[in-house]
Amino acid sequence: MLRNSLLALACMATPALSAGLEITVKGAHTEGVITIDLLEDVAPNHVAQITALAEQGFYNGVYFHRVIDGFMAQTGDGQFAKIGSDLSRPGTGGSELPNIDAEFSETHFERGVVGMARSQSVNSANSQFFIMFDEGPFLNGKYTVVGQVTDGFDVLDNIKRGDPSTYQVTGTPDHMETVVVTE
Repeated sequence: MLRNSLLALACMATPALSAGLEITVKGAHTEGVITIDLLEDVAPNHVAQITALAEQGFYNGVYFHRVIDGFMAQTGDGQFAKIGSDLSRPGTGGSELPNIDAEFSETHFERGVVGMARSQSVNSANSQFFIMFDEGPFLNGKYTVVGQVTDGFDVLDNIKRGDPSTYQVTGTPDHMETVVVTE
């Protein structure tokens, strides 16, 4: 009950569901803007949470911490993967908002699709998301789709890749300088 109340408050904090995000990426490997169309009709609760977090500035300065060549780039851990933080636990954190129940759809994971990261529990998505480099049919119906890249594929394609043995990005990862909600 408390969880649903907190989610309702998070959704109410957003005046209206957004149309998208503009992510300004900076780093040694790539710089530029990735534009994402958020799919409110496919995953309204996930979109509301991402929008609320973006409006709070939660995603500003967050690294792409897990990047797998030919698969996806993961980010959104504002707890353990932010500029200036201890990077010993990237990808294990989230936000103070409650986790979100899965909103599976018929939308397929293809190049540019944005999905919500989660633990083994299907109802554990919180703040982290990933952007697909290529199709991933094995994710269909198992992860929530929240958006689609509409511009900035050149920036996406040049994000620093992770170590092939761990997929964690070492050294200085590329990061989301700012994440702005668009209408």
